[in-house]
Amino acid sequence: MTQIEAARKGTITREMTEVAEDEGLAAEEIRALVATGEVVIPHNRHHEFRAIGIGKNLRTKVNANLGASNFHQLLGEEIEKLYTAVRYGADSVMDLSTGTDLDKIRGEILSRCPVILGTVPIYQLASERSIMDMDAAFFLEVIERQARQGVDYMTLHCGVTRDSVKVLRAHQRIEGIVSRGGALLASWIERTGNENPLYQHYDEVCAILREHDVTISLGDGLRPGATGDATDRGQLAELLVLGELTDRARASGVQVMIEGPGHVPLDQIEANVQLEKRVCSGAPFYVLGPLTCDVAPGYDHITGAIGGAIASAAGTDFLCYVTPAEHLRLPDMDDVREGVIATRIAAHSGDLVKGVRAAKVWNDEMSRYRKALNWEGMYAMAMDPDKARRYKEESEAAGSNVCSMCGSLCSINVDNAAIKFTRKRAVAEAAAHA
Repeated sequence: MTQIEAARKGTITREMTEVAEDEGLAAEEIRALVATGEVVIPHNRHHEFRAIGIGKNLRTKVNANLGASNFHQLLGEEIEKLYTAVRYGADSVMDLSTGTDLDKIRGEILSRCPVILGTVPIYQLASERSIMDMDAAFFLEVIERQARQGVDYMTLHCGVTRDSVKVLRAHQRIEGIVSRGGALLASWIERTGNENPLYQHYDEVCAILREHDVTISLGDGLRPGATGDATDRGQLAELLVLGELTDRARASGVQVMIEGPGHVPLDQIEANVQLEKRVCSGAPFYVLGPLTCDVAPGYDHITGAIGGAIASAAGTDFLCYVTPAEHLRLPDMDDVREGVIATRIAAHSGDLVKGVRAAKVWNDEMSRYRKALNWEGMYAMAMDPDKARRYKEESEAAGSNVCSMCGSLCSINVDNAAIKFTRKRAVAEAAAHA
């Protein structure tokens, strides 16, 4: 049985119990949410790790992309990126490798991966043969190969259909199709006139995923790649198809989440979240960023974090990180760290709005340590303890109980002294009147 099938039968699995423990919720609450599809637990039968849940009432999760390309293929670097992403708090990684020896690369990453691992199977298909030679049988073989290897969720662009591509082409876009998978499939559809095999053979796709309990992440192949293209007809045409496919996946016993747009102006983010939840029956929403402007290459971890915070607060469940290298090159280790931290800040900011109890407990604990000028406590609460400690220890106030920003005019010190004086005076006055 898959997680959703077990939940519908009233069974609380080990994975549901692990999620409940980590989220501070009752296992029965997790089971009920998995049963409705509002929470997913991506956990392939062949990948052993502590389960992580994504969805309603849970902490917003963060994904980090890694993977070699046919221009730069060094397995050791990708392993180090995996370790870096996990060290700084990623809940998931996606292996987006292209090039050669992809089964080997994925196997090496999976064997070391203590979090959820996702892939985009069309990248392997396009790396092993010409996209124009694509056929359903080979696509299904690649999906099964990855499922047997242990992949926990797969991005499959099943909503890129002849009809949705036609809708997109009939409406002028600034930047066209920016999803690699979406561009490959749309090109194949337009050149051959045939229907997307992922859509045409969707039941067979779901049967493979069900066998290994792989969660389907319905990809947004027609997502906007420019804020000026956000929430247009092509994007919405695909979303309507994804709503239909959500119901079909759940009916077949497959967990499903929906991928969302990557470039969205601030004023459209909440509406995009509400649309996805409505059209796709509350399925967990997974967005890249979203980036709120298009003019900050080298700083897109910031534009993505701005959008991610608003998206998380509006109900998005899963944020894919954006690194400073976005649109420019493969990220290095520093980019991975900065991308994960920026996206975790966005997720946590949203969780405070959503009322995630653990987020408030963590946040308030940091505030208490700051009030006490307890530096070790502050480092322990920090998302990046090493950087926090280094900044303090490198400052002119390294040996002081205050930082170099305020020095002897530290507001906390002044306020603490005032509180101490007031309390001491109150005790003395009470004793005098006794």
